[in-house]
Amino acid sequence: MCGIVGFTGSENAAPIILGGLEKLEYRGYDSAGIAVLNEGKINITKVTGRIAVLNEKTENGALLPGTAAIGHTRWATHGAPTDTNAHPHKSNNGKFAVVHNGIIENYLELKSSLTEKGYYFESETDTEVVVHLLEMYYNGDIKKCVRKVASKLKGSYALGILCTDEPGKIFATKLSSPLIIGIGAGENYFASDVTALVNHTQNVIYLEDGEYAEISPYEIKTFDCTGAEIKKAPSRIDWDIQAAEKGGYEHFMLKEIMEQPRAVKSAITPRIKDEKIVLEDLNLDLSKVRNILITACGSAYYAGCAGKYTIEKLCRIPVQVELASELRYSDPIIDESTLLIVLSQSGETADTIAAMKECSKRGAKTLAIVNVVGSTIAKLADFILYTHAGPEIAVATTKGYTTQLTLLYLFAVYAANNLGKITQDEYKNLINELASIPKLLQNTIDMNSKIGNTAKRYFNTDSMFFIGRNTDYALALEGALKMKEISYIHAESYAAGELKHGTIALISEGTPVIALLCNEDITEKTMSNILEVKSRGARVLAVCFNDNKKITMLANDIISVPRFNSIFSPILEIVPLQLLAYYVAKLNGCDIDKPKNLAKSVTVE
Repeated sequence: MCGIVGFTGSENAAPIILGGLEKLEYRGYDSAGIAVLNEGKINITKVTGRIAVLNEKTENGALLPGTAAIGHTRWATHGAPTDTNAHPHKSNNGKFAVVHNGIIENYLELKSSLTEKGYYFESETDTEVVVHLLEMYYNGDIKKCVRKVASKLKGSYALGILCTDEPGKIFATKLSSPLIIGIGAGENYFASDVTALVNHTQNVIYLEDGEYAEISPYEIKTFDCTGAEIKKAPSRIDWDIQAAEKGGYEHFMLKEIMEQPRAVKSAITPRIKDEKIVLEDLNLDLSKVRNILITACGSAYYAGCAGKYTIEKLCRIPVQVELASELRYSDPIIDESTLLIVLSQSGETADTIAAMKECSKRGAKTLAIVNVVGSTIAKLADFILYTHAGPEIAVATTKGYTTQLTLLYLFAVYAANNLGKITQDEYKNLINELASIPKLLQNTIDMNSKIGNTAKRYFNTDSMFFIGRNTDYALALEGALKMKEISYIHAESYAAGELKHGTIALISEGTPVIALLCNEDITEKTMSNILEVKSRGARVLAVCFNDNKKITMLANDIISVPRFNSIFSPILEIVPLQLLAYYVAKLNGCDIDKPKNLAKSVTVE
């Protein structure tokens, strides 16, 4: 959701900014802009629509000379997506330009005060108050000015700033929104996401909340919230350039689906040593844990729903899964005996961060399962398990979901053994099953190579339903989400046993029903539900183990996965559902990697 990039060096800055903004397209946006400082003047170009439009308007940056610049991709929150509302925003006197990620919660109060003082506003955005505050408080000391402005802001922000009095410099500060400084040779950067930097550098500095950076081509100075200079150790990004490229695939989503065997292997292999699960970062006395609460948003929440069944079955500890956006306002019953498991691909999900902070205040220990090293959630957590999925560019998560699920499974088996809930033979068998997942994922991809043909029988519809029981119901939630977020087809998931309690009224001739049948303890029950929808004219696509012969008599179409332990089977079942959604969306002519109205990292409420 939104993205910012800054550059200063000896080269023309605009092409570098435009290239960085292209790397941030996956975050979701509806307008874009760039500001370049040249010969004491800030020149700004802004557009509604894609970066390609901005490239065309600036002739790939050639029309904007200058060696210091900032850029932005905007996902509209305050004001419609228009050229005027796009960032950057310039002060009335032309001395400052600002790009901003986040929400200024007290902007109406600030705007009213600034208007009374004679400042005029061109946009409807909350961000414009920042640039006018900079003008108002500036007296020649930009560091002091930025601190003063920051003290007036409530909400979240990552700010990139240009000032005409400071040629060759860019400035940055943050609060509750990600911002990274890239270290180059004779050139330096900032960005909201490492993907904007990996083409240029893998050495970065992570700014903390309240910190401020003054960046020139040969020097980076960082200061704390009091204005005192601080020294920050650089970190190394372990993502390579190729990982952020399509690599010959038509879409990032398809590439990332195909990367899942490797991604899951990266999550599992380092954590199985000498036939034992080793979670070195989890120094927790599990015997004191009386209940587990999992919180997340979107697909991460659905990964938690699937993981709940496995943790409860193996560990015999009650597990509750709550949407972070609901948990943060629910006055939760939590104490020191609660383990909070937080799931987030980006590690910057605003609602999840707020829920995490609330639960920590009440005494819960927090375990974060995240992909991005150095992210806010990773820093806040008591314990961290990184998914090692690598960069995920498509807005609709695939390998992010499966690696989160992998770590929940590893945790479940680790905790069950630690608590003495399983025998050593069971422990070894479960470890062997976990170790086999990458190979089985590849087998699943291979046996569903023709799923594009299946999609041709399901793309031309207004609505479809996903049904399952137990772990299959948890999987149905994610399967339906994948379908609706990239194909724009109304897709809903239901516990199969609940059909007769109202939902079956929506089934009519030709209605597509995706039935999940890999939880063998209750397969017969789900098959009876298939009969119910078939008798009302539904077209049934069954997802089942490849040796399930009974289903051939009931389903119109079948998707197969290798036989596997039902408590882990969702990690295989989701792959053909991802592929189905991909090919349905492709047939519908949708923008698969950048679905309308969606953002990759949701950093506002």
